[in-house]
Amino acid sequence: MLAISQILAVLIFAVMFIAIIIGKVHRYIPALIGAALVITVVFVAVMKSPQAILNVLSLEQLIQFRFWVPGEEPIESHGVNWQTIIFIGGMMVMVEGLGAVGFFRWICLYLAKLVNYRVVPILIVFMLLSGFLAMFIDSITVLLFLASVTIELARLLKFDPVPVIIAEIFAANTGGSATMCGDPPNIIIGTALGYTFTDFAVNTGPIAWIGMIFTLGFFYFMFRKILTSSQDSLDTSPSKYPEPREAIINLRLFWINTAIFILVVILLVTHAQTGISVALIGCIAAALTLIAATKGAARVIKRVDWRTLVFFIGLFICVGGLEETGVLRMLAEYIGEVSGGNIFLVIPIILWVSAFASSIVDNIPFAAVMVPVIVNLSRTAGFKLPTLAWTLALGTDIGGNATPIGASANVVGTAIADREGYPISWGRFLKYALPAMIMVVGLCHLYLILRYA
Repeated sequence: MLAISQILAVLIFAVMFIAIIIGKVHRYIPALIGAALVITVVFVAVMKSPQAILNVLSLEQLIQFRFWVPGEEPIESHGVNWQTIIFIGGMMVMVEGLGAVGFFRWICLYLAKLVNYRVVPILIVFMLLSGFLAMFIDSITVLLFLASVTIELARLLKFDPVPVIIAEIFAANTGGSATMCGDPPNIIIGTALGYTFTDFAVNTGPIAWIGMIFTLGFFYFMFRKILTSSQDSLDTSPSKYPEPREAIINLRLFWINTAIFILVVILLVTHAQTGISVALIGCIAAALTLIAATKGAARVIKRVDWRTLVFFIGLFICVGGLEETGVLRMLAEYIGEVSGGNIFLVIPIILWVSAFASSIVDNIPFAAVMVPVIVNLSRTAGFKLPTLAWTLALGTDIGGNATPIGASANVVGTAIADREGYPISWGRFLKYALPAMIMVVGLCHLYLILRYA
């Protein structure tokens, strides 16, 4: 029998979740309303526990030295995951700086020129670019610029950009699953459990890029005839199309921001060795970008998507309500009972449930809910936590590919296409993305069983 506080916490979270799925208002609004209700109704009115509020807000960790420089000790997050929020905020500032100097448009045009503006090779190199960049910067950001440049090239080369955008979305989510800082669910999992960039690269990286190879082949055979027929009679002489250098707005700032990006990638790859946290890396990225921008710093800050950061804070508080009331512990115990303590059953349960749940709802809130579940499952049933973490990461990341609302990158990519006059229907998206998702999750299932069971 659930207690009143548990029923209210579940009800608030469910209503917030439904509001996010419906999407009539920006997702930060239901997240903030849900957070306010959890604090005032669940923690104050029912539980009468100021300590629960302090536990979930977790503000004291921000003034602790080990939050910024943990050394070799992992940082275990509870309540609001400030590591995630600060890191994503810092990376947003850096990405805005890169975008402002034309870095992303330059790299896309450079690759298009490299393949002589032929559409099928563009599909392949843009998928590889999407997957590679998503290993280091948020997959949402990757789609923001990649979808826009794809549509620009589609108008020049007279091809339908929709197949390419669908493939780019899939590649971003798949490539992003390879590292801790690619897809938002990985950032949440990594920062909450104290895993590093290298931990993800070694454990989820191999299957992510095996899945990417299969995905390249799948989309090549699905789209090659559609894309080739649209360009048969077109003169693709490079002289007719924009030069990559035209994308560079300020050459000096271009090289400075590129250097900052390379430095941040190095810091991320080596943060296990240097002992600095991803939150500090995010601050370094933001500070260097703003210093380089000088007079343009205010414009860079203004362009950052602050609403998404507010959404994360509200989301973590709502999840904290489920955690503080014991709901997530009960869910973990139930999974442990159903599986009978058998890792061969736990892996598919977490993987496939995560995959199909993430295809229906945004994988960010789902991952935030499941992190404390797998922690409790590890403690109560004795499963190895890293195995559960890699399973959850792959399930949420790859599963989010299946529908237009499964991951934030999907929402961004389809929204840009729709805004530019190329609407992507659910039917068309599902036709290609759903079978590809099942294929790659199946590969992940086999990989996880062979390697960890």
